[in-house]
Amino acid sequence: MKMNKKLVSEFIGTALLLAVITGSGIMGENLSRNNNAIALLGNSIATGAGLFVLISVLMPISGAHFNPLVSFLEWSNKKLKTNELIKYFICQLVGAISGVLVIHFIFALPIIEVSTHERSGINYYVSEFISTLVLLSVIYFGGKSDKKQIPMLVALTVTCGYWFTSSTFFANPAVTIARSFTDTFVGIQSADVMPFIIAQFLAALVFILLIRIK
Repeated sequence: MKMNKKLVSEFIGTALLLAVITGSGIMGENLSRNNNAIALLGNSIATGAGLFVLISVLMPISGAHFNPLVSFLEWSNKKLKTNELIKYFICQLVGAISGVLVIHFIFALPIIEVSTHERSGINYYVSEFISTLVLLSVIYFGGKSDKKQIPMLVALTVTCGYWFTSSTFFANPAVTIARSFTDTFVGIQSADVMPFIIAQFLAALVFILLIRIK
């Protein structure tokens, strides 16, 4: 598969993922009459369903990473070259932000917003550490047993993760950055972005070390 097709796949897949996350968050908040439980339910179900479709369709093209941490894991296992990893990172990040901006447009919101949603505290950062470990474990070990199950495994894990983690299972640096550009239900204030990303990458490094222990 040519690299250009893979990069386009990662851009489109990540953009659509953020469109689903942001759009369902807006719709859930608009229709729930300030009931956060209902808004989160709609948000989590839509995100899980979207992930299942996106991974199923795009996995044969690019691997359907949509997440710098997944690409980082592939790079550590020598399945991606360093220059390919950088290109994946860029496409995922630009795609994620683009998805948020498009959703703002179709919901008649300001194209770029600065999130005021606070998600700070050691409990949130530990939550992101655990979320990332769980996600990478599902992808890595699920792929070893049966790759055909990965779309369903990831979709169900993320849907479940929205509910059992205080941080609502970001587990993705590109998603984290992009969600700082929306002041909607799914937003995260910019001051909390870097601690989230540090926790996520730390978890990825720990996971890589653990799977190399013999």
